Order: sequence, then structure tokens, then C-alpha cells
Amino acid sequence: MTARIFLKLIAVVVFLGGIALVTADVLASGVAERYLLAHLTSALEGKGRVIVQEHLTAPLEQEEIRQLAQAAEARLTVAASDGRVLAESEIDPAGMENHLSRPEFQAAFQGRVGSDTRSSRTIGIDFLYVAVPMEPGPRPRLALRLAMPRKAVNDDIHTIRTRILQSVALAFLPAVMIAAFLARRIAGRLSSVIAYAGELANGNFQARLPAITGGDLGVLSQKLNETGVKLERTVQQLQTEHAELDRLERVRRDFVINVSHELRTPLASIQGYAETLIDGALYDEKNNLRFLNIIRHNAERLTGLTADLLTLSRLELRTKEFRFASFHTAELLGGVVDTFRPIADRKHVTILQDLGEDGSEVFCDSEAFYQVVSNLLDNAVKYTPENSTITVGFRPVTKPDGASTIEFYVRDSGMGIPAEDQSRLFERFYRVDKARSRDLGGTGLGLAIVKHLVRAHGGDVRVESEIGQGATFFFTLPVDDVGIPEQAPASAAIL
Repeated sequence: MTARIFLKLIAVVVFLGGIALVTADVLASGVAERYLLAHLTSALEGKGRVIVQEHLTAPLEQEEIRQLAQAAEARLTVAASDGRVLAESEIDPAGMENHLSRPEFQAAFQGRVGSDTRSSRTIGIDFLYVAVPMEPGPRPRLALRLAMPRKAVNDDIHTIRTRILQSVALAFLPAVMIAAFLARRIAGRLSSVIAYAGELANGNFQARLPAITGGDLGVLSQKLNETGVKLERTVQQLQTEHAELDRLERVRRDFVINVSHELRTPLASIQGYAETLIDGALYDEKNNLRFLNIIRHNAERLTGLTADLLTLSRLELRTKEFRFASFHTAELLGGVVDTFRPIADRKHVTILQDLGEDGSEVFCDSEAFYQVVSNLLDNAVKYTPENSTITVGFRPVTKPDGASTIEFYVRDSGMGIPAEDQSRLFERFYRVDKARSRDLGGTGLGLAIVKHLVRAHGGDVRVESEIGQGATFFFTLPVDDVGIPEQAPASAAIL
């Protein structure tokens, strides 16, 4: 590509050089011709006046005319005012036509020097004619004309043209060499620009044009690189948005499938047992109450699932309102634990409290705090075997940025959570043991709600667990008001 551009640029330079040579030739030829004709006319005029004043005497002898013509290196003609040729150095004047109509003689017979350039009617050669009056006064009776062939003038013009063209060509040669150097340099730069434009056209937005310093090409390379950077950022943004849309579409599809599955199971159970009762089991005293209890249990599952879905929806759509305030940490946590003691007692599970630093405060929404801790305690009670313990507590923690927080934890004595499941534990409808979770009445949304509520407070949530060693869930809340809006921010990702 560089060679092709270079050849094109050189062709343009040579073409322009040719035009310059032709123009110089035309102009120089015209100037040289006018100069030589003017110089020769002046020279012939001078010779004519010298001949008239010093050498020409009457009567006019033919031999004398020839000698004077030879000395002047020109053809001599003497004519009278009536146009008759009286003497001629080349041919017999008696056989020559009247010269009164000749422009040079007309001027001479008016007392002026006359000149003309034309082809001789007698011998058919182009001549320069110069005529001078032979007598003073406005009406001379005789005039002398000198004629010189134009061939000599043309030869001189040709010599001058040749020398001028040679000089211009020699002067043009360095210009061609400089132009070739510049053309090669420009061709290389243009080739780089064209190649880079091709990379952009092919979608390679990571490519960069080598820096070109100075001139319009430097500005162009800078702008192209800026364009490439912007295109790369735009494409990356579009790819990120596309990937996010794909992920959200997968989440939406999984959500619909999960919700449909979660709703179908209790609805099918309710419908099946209701039809059984209608078909006659209503009067079966042995089973009718059991069937009704099953219907009630599944209705409660539907109610819980609906409530959890509404809570998540309000969090993600920024419609859930919070009322933040400072609360005594021990009192806030103890109130939630007290509401769960009866549930834990029925399963013979003991809830222990580690209240940490007495008198500490936490900045939060009390209802949201209750929902977070109750969801964690509900899971702990479900997955902790009978005659075991659950520990609930808190401790002050300073974040890396210096912010003061309270870290709460709920530790159970269950079977533990496999490491490969811990990263997805806070996703919606994700269950480690799906069959057992449904038997225990879980909706699969509790931990997702915990995560969203904690993040809405500016906190974090995590889990630590080993198989057979139980699981501990941690979450943090700020101690002071950190400017959190009293409206839950939309989740960055619907999980």
C-alpha cells in the first residue's frame, strides 16, 4: 500500500513538473523571441543608418550594393517613394514588383524606421525586414531596407529554449528528490492511517495508530486514536449491557420458572385435597381434619411466598419506605429473640445471646432489622436438630474506611453448608437441600430478602460454614447516620 501511494504522489509531482517545464518553455520562448527580434531590429536599424550616412552614394551601383549587403550580413534593397525597387543585393531589381505596399517601406517613406516579419514573395523565405529613410524630413524620396532570414533568429531561440529547459530540469531534479523523500514519508503515514481505518472497520477497536507528530496528519492520527478509544469504550459498554441484559433475562426466566414451580406445588395440593373432601372425604372423621390441615398449611405457604415476593418487589422497585433511627443494640436484638423462643422451645432448641458491649447503638429501621434477624433465626431453628443450641450476638467492628458498624451473627448447630453452595446461598429460590427445604416450609426467598435489606442499610452479609459444624450468618449495620436515603436503592442485580 505504501508503494502504491508513493507512486501516485511521485506521478503527481512529475506531472506538475512537466506542466511547469511546458509553461517555462512557452514563456521563455516568447520572451526570447521578442528580445531577439527587438535586438536584431535595433542592430539592422543601426547598420542601415551607417550605410546611408557613410557608404551609399548615387548613382546606385549593383556591385556596391552587394558588397554593402555582404558587409552588413543582410539583404539590401533600395526603393523609391513610388514603390519602385532601385537596387537589390540578391536579384535584378528590374524584375521585382512594386514595394509601396510593404509596411516597412510605408513607415520609412513617412520619415520613420519601419519593420516587419513575413515570408519573402520573391524567394519564399521568412525574413525580418527593417527599413530606414535615406533622406531627412517627413517625405523622403528613397528608403533602404535590410532583411535577415528568420532562420537565424529561430536557431538562436531554439538554443535559448534548450538551455532554459536544461537549467529548469537541473533545478527541478533536487525538487524531485526532495518531493520523493516527502512523498515516501507522507505515503508511509497515509498507509498507517489507512491501515488503522481498516482495523476500525474490521472491529478491532483495541488497535492504536502510531503517533504521528506535526502537521495535519498528526492531528488526524490523534483524532483517529481518540475515535478508536471512544469506540472501544462504547463497544465494551454495549457488550457489558448486552451481557447484563442476557443475565437479567436468564434471571427473569429462572424467576418465572421458580415462582411457577413454587406456586404449583401448594396449589396442586390444595386443589387435590379440596376435591377429595368434596368427593366425600369431608364426612370421613378419620381423615377430614388432616386434609383440612394440609390445605391450611399449603395456604400458609402461599401466603408466605406472596408476602416475600412483595417484599422483594418493593425493595427492587424502590417503593419500600424505611424509618431510620438509633436503637440500643441489645434491646433491639433481644426483642427479636424473645419472639422466637416459643418456636425454638417447641423443638427443644435453646437460643443463647451474646450481647457484646453493653450500651452500644445501631442506626437502622427496626422493622427491617426484625425481618432480617427473624429470617435468620427461622432458618436456624429449622435446620438445627432437637436439643441443640443457637447463638445470637453482636460485636462492634470498624470498617477499613474508618466507619463504625455493629456486626450481628446467628450461629446454628445444623449439618452445615457445602462450600460450593455458599456463594449462591443468597440468591432467590436457591436451596442447598431442595426437598428438605420444602418439607420445612421454606419459600427460598428469606436469605435473598436478608441480603437486600442489609444492603439497603449500607451493610454487608456473609456466611461461614463447614459440613457437620453448623453455619454462622453475619451482617453489619452502621452505628451512625451515613446519609442512607429512606427509600431502598434498586438492587444492582436481581438474584
